[in-house]
Amino acid sequence: MSIEQMSAQAMAHLSSVVASPGQLVALFAAAVAGGLTLTSSFVKTMLPLRLLAVGSNLGFLLYGVLHPSLVMALLQASLLPINLYRSAEMARLTRRVRRASLSADTSGVWLKPYMKSTRRLAGTVLFAKGDTAEHLYLLAEGRVEFLEIGRSVGPGQVFGEIAFFAPGNKRTQTARCSEDCVVLSVNQSTVRQLYFQNPAFGFELVGLVAARLSADVNRLQEQLAGKEAST
Repeated sequence: MSIEQMSAQAMAHLSSVVASPGQLVALFAAAVAGGLTLTSSFVKTMLPLRLLAVGSNLGFLLYGVLHPSLVMALLQASLLPINLYRSAEMARLTRRVRRASLSADTSGVWLKPYMKSTRRLAGTVLFAKGDTAEHLYLLAEGRVEFLEIGRSVGPGQVFGEIAFFAPGNKRTQTARCSEDCVVLSVNQSTVRQLYFQNPAFGFELVGLVAARLSADVNRLQEQLAGKEAST
């Protein structure tokens, strides 16, 4: 086939597309969807990436219906609800984290939807000093004591987060249930995914660690002041 014949066929096809409103809309939708897909390559955070994916799915779905292309339509129809669900999930997390930040809430309750609940008997050691951190914990019921410092936490408190940022992810304390407990936990893989996918989550988690470290510093200063006063 000569170049002239190929050009003639291309012009004839373009003319048929322009003459058909449905085909014109399909072509425009595909162009927009392609542009959104290209834009997503430059996006670094997860929520905008998901929203761009939703827009791209809608554009290619419209193209598949109007062109028509059954394979394209089925593929995009399958991807669309997944991206919508993930977008809604990340948006909910962002709202929870934002509310926690505005209210200075360091309890970590906003993590609850991502956690698994388990019952632990009194005397159960959740983790020991020197262990590699595998979970972040939120105490729902009962009391957990930290043996090395002789302190404990009650319901609504997050613990075990510092080891995620410590060298080698090693535990610095031993946590033991001083009574029967209901403990919520989230594994390290999920924490890392949320941390990298949602900047707001990352900042809130760092804030939680900073608040805990500040409390430890204040506790040590009080102990030193008490020792100086007694001498």
